[in-house]
Parts: sequence; C-alpha cells; structure tokens
Amino acid sequence: MISKIFVGLKSTRKKQAPQNEPTALRCQWDGCEKNGTHRAPVGRDAEGLYLFFCLEHVKEYNKGYNFATGLSDKDIARYQREAATGGRPTWGTSVNQASETPMPSTVRSGSAKALNARKTAAQRQAQKTDFQIRKLKVLEAKAFETLGLSPDATPEEIKSRYKERLKMHHPDANQGDRTSEDELRASIEAHKILKLNGFC
Repeated sequence: MISKIFVGLKSTRKKQAPQNEPTALRCQWDGCEKNGTHRAPVGRDAEGLYLFFCLEHVKEYNKGYNFATGLSDKDIARYQREAATGGRPTWGTSVNQASETPMPSTVRSGSAKALNARKTAAQRQAQKTDFQIRKLKVLEAKAFETLGLSPDATPEEIKSRYKERLKMHHPDANQGDRTSEDELRASIEAHKILKLNGFC
C-alpha cells in the first residue's frame, strides 16, 4: 500500500535540455575539406584560442609549432629554468667549505662498513669501557645473573656460557625434566636481552 503523503510529491530535478550535437568544424588547413576534430593552440599571447585540424594536418602543424617565437634567448633560458621547478622558488643548501683540501688517504669513503672497519682497536676498547661503565638496567643485571656471569664478561664468554646452558638444559639431555625446561627458557630470554642491548 502506498502512503498518501508520497503520492503528491514531484521530483525537484530539472529535466536537462536535449543537447544539440556540435556541428563538425572544417579543417582550417588551406585546401582541406575534412572535419577538424583535433585542436591545436594558436600561439603565445593567444592562450585559450585554438585552431581545428584533421589528424593529418594537426600532426603537421605541431611539427612546426614554436611557443617561443619572438622571445629573446634570455627570456627562453629563464622560462626553461622556471619550467624545471614548476615555477616554484627553490633554495640551495649551505655547504661548509674546508679551509684546506684534505689528503686523499685521510678522506673516508662514507659507507658504514668502511667507517666501522677503520676504527682503531683503541676506539673500540674505549667504546666498550664507556658502555660497561654505565649502570646496568634491572633486566640486564638479571640476565647476567641468570647466565652466571659478571657484568664485565666479554661477548665471547656470554656466547660460550649461553651454548653451555642450552646443551645442559635441553629436553633431550635431561629426559624431559620440567624444571630444566624453565632454566632453558630463562637462559634464552637472558641471552636475548643481552644481545638486544649490545653486550654480545
């Protein structure tokens, strides 16, 4: 059943007027009788105005089209520079010039691998000492305690102790003892914490 409220409603949309088919333009090339289906710009200072050509003649027209006709070389160069950035302003970056040219043997290549390879043993030892001087976090201290190592243990000692504990507490080595499984998990977690914090 249709409601009485909606029976008398009319659409508010306006009916579109029938669109007339655009009349086909003739090609504006001298002596051509074909339809001008392709438009081509008239030229500089006539933006928005177009000539209409057939496909054959629009190709011919575009080959000889030159937007810069009548412009000086200076104006053309300026236009090309601006077109390269889309007409937006650009700013250069400041570069600190060295007071004297460094010797080629002292210049670093810049890759992380090359930079790390060139660190001296003394620099590495100093970094390690600085790292160990800092106070251990609670989890780091507990990890060293779990593995039975002192906080000044070397990475090799940490790895060696971790492997020992894995072999000792692996289920195959102790006939599936549950208490040993907990020790195994604790060792794995301790090693993971030390590895994440750069101790090994």
